[in-house]
Amino acid sequence: MSKYLVTGGAGYVGSVVTAHLLEAGHEVTVLDNLSTGFGEGVPPGATLVNGRIQDAADHLDPSYDAVLHFAASSQVGESVANPGKYWDNNVGGTLALLTAMREAGVKRLVFSSTAATYGEPADGVLTEDSVTAPTNPYGASKLAVDHMIAGECAAHGLSAVSLRYFNVAGAYGPFGERHDPETHLIPLVLQVALGERESISVFGEDYPTPDGTCVRDYIHVADLAEAHLSALRVAAGGEHLVCNLGNGSGFSVREVIETVRKVTGREIPEVVAPRRPGDPAVLVASARTAQERLGWVPTRSDLTNIVTDAWEFARRQR
Repeated sequence: MSKYLVTGGAGYVGSVVTAHLLEAGHEVTVLDNLSTGFGEGVPPGATLVNGRIQDAADHLDPSYDAVLHFAASSQVGESVANPGKYWDNNVGGTLALLTAMREAGVKRLVFSSTAATYGEPADGVLTEDSVTAPTNPYGASKLAVDHMIAGECAAHGLSAVSLRYFNVAGAYGPFGERHDPETHLIPLVLQVALGERESISVFGEDYPTPDGTCVRDYIHVADLAEAHLSALRVAAGGEHLVCNLGNGSGFSVREVIETVRKVTGREIPEVVAPRRPGDPAVLVASARTAQERLGWVPTRSDLTNIVTDAWEFARRQR
């Protein structure tokens, strides 16, 4: 059994990863100030400490084997309107966490990074060698943290893995997605199915894709969690490993909407809207590095499975 600190463990991905760690027999402490997470979202068996990552030094000690870092502000629009919050929380908070880890002698880190570090690339399959050119403070702050971690590994022997997510979806039993405001497609379409939203907007239907709508890579949150446990096992040797997490193929906006119709049996009115600036037609991830280095292969990539799990979770929240 190992002992882990999970920052942001009351949030969507953090709670699912915490559940997987507990199921594997580990001891878990969750550090979360509940500004966007939910106390009831912390899986039973984990110890919740209400606090900010800037105060990580008050909670870390040499008994911890590693840190899994999910605590971050993550709304793109908000980051544009209030960039200081993102530099303070995402960058300043992580700097405080890295300092606390070094002082406590905790040498392993798994970091929740994002595909937003790549910005708005040309259509295609992204690899870890693709150009990183974030277009908003959220993506820039996450890329800055990746650079910070790389420096910590080189200078002080930290062993770290940064996992760059694409579109995380689905749920894991009682642990699922509930953001406020919500910006992700699948939960937005489910809100229409639940009668909480009148229609779903389709931003552009004239892209060079089979049905004219954008194609994106969706990954089940439980597959994502398993990648984190694999990353803990391979983090070693003062290396900073960066891995994309995705299915390597995508689903269009209309495929998502039609799948929600089939799973829920509900009407989903659509409203076609103009294209959004900077939206590539196709954006998917190459997960070859994760497959080769982590031994990780997603097994829940079927869109019906992803939507079914998300739908069951959404109905339980009513």
